[in-house]
Amino acid sequence: MPTTTQAAQATTGATPLAEASGPARLLSLDVFRGMTVLLMLLVNFPGDWHYYYAPITHAPWNGCRPSDLVFPGFVFIVGVSLVYALASTRPDPARHGKALRRIMRRAATLVALGMLIALLPHFYFTSFRIPGVLQRIGVVFLVCSILFLKTNWRAQLWTLAALLIGYNILLQLLPVPGFGPANLEPATNLGAWLDRLIIRSNHLLSKKDGWDPEGLLSTLPAIGTGLLGVLAGQWLRRPSLSAASKVAWLLVAGSLAIILGLIWNGWFPVNKSLWSSSYVLYSGGILMLVLAALYWLCDVQNFRGAWTTFFLIYGVNAFAVFFLSEAVDRVLSRLKMHDAAGVKVYVRDWLYNSYFLPHFSDPRHASLAWDLAYLLLWTLLLAWLYRRRIIIKV
Repeated sequence: MPTTTQAAQATTGATPLAEASGPARLLSLDVFRGMTVLLMLLVNFPGDWHYYYAPITHAPWNGCRPSDLVFPGFVFIVGVSLVYALASTRPDPARHGKALRRIMRRAATLVALGMLIALLPHFYFTSFRIPGVLQRIGVVFLVCSILFLKTNWRAQLWTLAALLIGYNILLQLLPVPGFGPANLEPATNLGAWLDRLIIRSNHLLSKKDGWDPEGLLSTLPAIGTGLLGVLAGQWLRRPSLSAASKVAWLLVAGSLAIILGLIWNGWFPVNKSLWSSSYVLYSGGILMLVLAALYWLCDVQNFRGAWTTFFLIYGVNAFAVFFLSEAVDRVLSRLKMHDAAGVKVYVRDWLYNSYFLPHFSDPRHASLAWDLAYLLLWTLLLAWLYRRRIIIKV
């Protein structure tokens, strides 16, 4: 008879924790991923988007708040992770074909699961959102994996520069058909025009204005964020360098990226929705600093304990909690029920208005309370998976 853990692996594709934590795996990377997931849960699920605390909301347009580091954090970590996953395959071109098939299969799965979230719960194929977070991660993973397998770090660095400079030129110099001169406004920039042309407005986040923050053109600089992770991962894997040198130079590179991002901000503002070139450098620099600090603490100094376990609970099952939390929230937000007066309301609104809003004088507190309750729900599930030594992987 199979154990519960074995049955779960067979049905969900889960992997035992011991197997997933091989000798080449960085504890700091799992801790970093866990921190990113925790911040994502705090940012993405307020009770009411009109009442929320500024530090855990996105910048209205230009600028960068802590919440604006979540998405690039995931993309950056993907870049670092694929270096460790493909390092043994890279030197042997005979193994590249099999690896590329596996990479393309995984990328396609991420894109499909992202679209599945958008289709829930009614599966309206004529109006569901095609771009999305998982879709972008899938594309970045595919492109960065190919670049890592087929090119050296210098070519990757030049590709990064070309993507950021080219994207800046496209958005600020190329006229927008139907609107005139180049501009950086949400609905009239070149990326929004391209999305409406190829994807159509009814498949974008903002159907009315016809634009999407995860659109086609802004995926190019997002690949740049992934390449920053690839470069950081290769640096950390260099056997000829001492741990102190790796950390010191990663701190230097991160600080330099932040400075360049702030300088570039003068004419191409730091902007998450546009994924501007300055945003790539600024956010990527911060992420490098965090990775360097965690690598030094966790993997070099072995400063571990309850604090690392807490973040590992989130980090080792990052995909599971992202997909399930988004899917459940979407279902609750779109399914209707009859309230006590017989009026049809959304299930999520009924729960929030019945059990949270009446108990707080400040609606911001009620909104945060819902968020924390939702966070607790997923924390309990992730803690159970961690204790059972189960990792759900794509």
